[in-house]
Amino acid sequence: MRIRVLGCSGGIGGAHLRTTSLLVDDDILIDAGTGVGDLALAELARIDHVFVTHSHLDHIACLPLMIDTVGDLRERPLTVWTTAATLEVLRRHIFNWSIWPDFTEIPSVDKPFMCFRELKVGDEIDMGSRAIRVLPALHTVPAVGYAVRGPGGTLAFSGDTTACDEFWAAVNALPDLRHLIIETAFPDRDRQLAVMSRHLCPELLAKELTKLRHPAQIHITHLKPSQMDMTMREVMDTLGEHMPRMLRNNHVFDF
Repeated sequence: MRIRVLGCSGGIGGAHLRTTSLLVDDDILIDAGTGVGDLALAELARIDHVFVTHSHLDHIACLPLMIDTVGDLRERPLTVWTTAATLEVLRRHIFNWSIWPDFTEIPSVDKPFMCFRELKVGDEIDMGSRAIRVLPALHTVPAVGYAVRGPGGTLAFSGDTTACDEFWAAVNALPDLRHLIIETAFPDRDRQLAVMSRHLCPELLAKELTKLRHPAQIHITHLKPSQMDMTMREVMDTLGEHMPRMLRNNHVFDF
């Protein structure tokens, strides 16, 4: 199994800052942020499934454009998987004919370019040699994380979350956890903003990681571009013994 980071920034700017998206092999996306826009047309057309963590724009920005771009190149609908609450937001506020066409009806209801599938926390979707498990998360809107399991181990992704005991209970129950991608959106000077917006800062992250029971490699994502260096210095000062790494565009996990 190969997981390629298409975007992992909390914002945009320059040649390397793209918002959240992970490409699993060549046919599954975890979120569809601006990093998806760097894929070639043929690569976009090979994507069969998109697992959405939550409805915020930095995680879905390229979803409407991708479907519009490759819908007529595909033989079956693109399947968008997420929770009922997030599906309702996508239907009501994105694919509503005002912001973007409803591609569950185009070119016809019988043969649409896109279909929705509802998920619940704890669900595990069998994808042949891979499986996607839905993890709890706690954010300002309904949100989840995902664990991706393949023959060589498991990668867990928090999505956007604040402190969440349920997330750690689910992560600790995963088999053969090798990698944990976890957000840290703000530096400690903005701790109150992190709390208000239900994100993490290095101080909060350190408390959360005391709940981890696996010796996994930790990767930090969702850093705000203007505070990226400051936040990572604080992460390293606070969590040096965990050997955390800053996630970067085009990083590839092979396992």
